[in-house]
Amino acid sequence: MTTTLRPTEPLQHAADGTRSRRYQVCVNGRPVGGVRLTTHPEYGPAVARVEGLRIDEPDRGRGRGTVAALAAEEVARGWGCRSVEVSVPAESATGLRLATALGYVLRSRNMVKRLAPEGARDTLPAGRTVRPLTEAELGPWLTEVADGAAAALMERGVPEAEAYAKANLGNARFLPDGLATENTLISVLEDEGTRVGTLWLGLWPHTAWVLNVEVGAGQRGRGHGRTLMLLAETQTMEGGKDRIGLHVFADNTPAERLYESLGYETTAYNLAKELG
Repeated sequence: MTTTLRPTEPLQHAADGTRSRRYQVCVNGRPVGGVRLTTHPEYGPAVARVEGLRIDEPDRGRGRGTVAALAAEEVARGWGCRSVEVSVPAESATGLRLATALGYVLRSRNMVKRLAPEGARDTLPAGRTVRPLTEAELGPWLTEVADGAAAALMERGVPEAEAYAKANLGNARFLPDGLATENTLISVLEDEGTRVGTLWLGLWPHTAWVLNVEVGAGQRGRGHGRTLMLLAETQTMEGGKDRIGLHVFADNTPAERLYESLGYETTAYNLAKELG
């Protein structure tokens, strides 16, 4: 029995520079599922993404998914990609086992918390205050955000140039008009007048998203991170949203523990694999 990928559309070229193509997964020419392969919209053409891999119920448990995933990797190599990524829904234990068996390494996860209106409350302990980031602080703060994001990516094997390109692209994408960007809040937490951390929150159409939260290196371990996350919840509810999400790297254990203690639940695991 031979499992192959059959294109169902011409190679697509999007305005953002990505390319993609949908395929049927076939066994001896018989369709048994589907998959979409695309280049990464942020990391660039050297990184591929396998999306929506599906094997129909009657053909599951026979290795079709494994062969289809390997075939997708071969297509990605043909596109000149050096690595490939996949996001697995948290409820898909089978998908996570398959990705791990194929050599994909967990890099991060997405987490979400649903908020109840009655949860709104004063979140600031005595001595702590919150104010908006100022125009004078914006430039240095953006540099700090880019440096932090790039460093995290480089620790995971992303080349320096690609890491900074992604970090700067993220800043430009989510903050196109600086502090005047619509539905964006950037807050500074102070403790007895000393700046101790910042929170960048996006109030998107259906959810709020923590784009960046940072506590100063000399200020950690004092509960400031929890204060900032509770502030994010309050700002989310004040913005009319009942759900807040975030992205956390797999080796940031303190952050993962904080988010779990606050009631965040994992919605997706993000894994990556280098293509030799």
